[in-house]
Amino acid sequence: MAVKKQFASFEELIQGSELPLLVDFYAPWCGPCQIMAGILEQVSAKVQDKAHVVKINTDNYPALATQYRVSALPTMVIFKDGQPVERIEGVVPADQLYDRLTSWI
Repeated sequence: MAVKKQFASFEELIQGSELPLLVDFYAPWCGPCQIMAGILEQVSAKVQDKAHVVKINTDNYPALATQYRVSALPTMVIFKDGQPVERIEGVVPADQLYDRLTSWI
């Protein structure tokens, strides 16, 4: 399941993950982000022990949005070994998102 994460350090979050990490940069007021929420739940359930899905509210962490050049919502970034390896912007069907994430597993 996708989780809303509070953390002291984003670097700690991504560096501490041994599995690929799909980070969903979203905002609660964003309509397309609400559509992606259900899609992320589906994908998260399918990859539950092979990857993690984390939601980051850009209203709460604007510096992270700037650091990762998030200018459109939703933006998803896949991290592997602590590094961003793929970027996905906008609403993406569950099967397509699953395929893109599992290519990094």
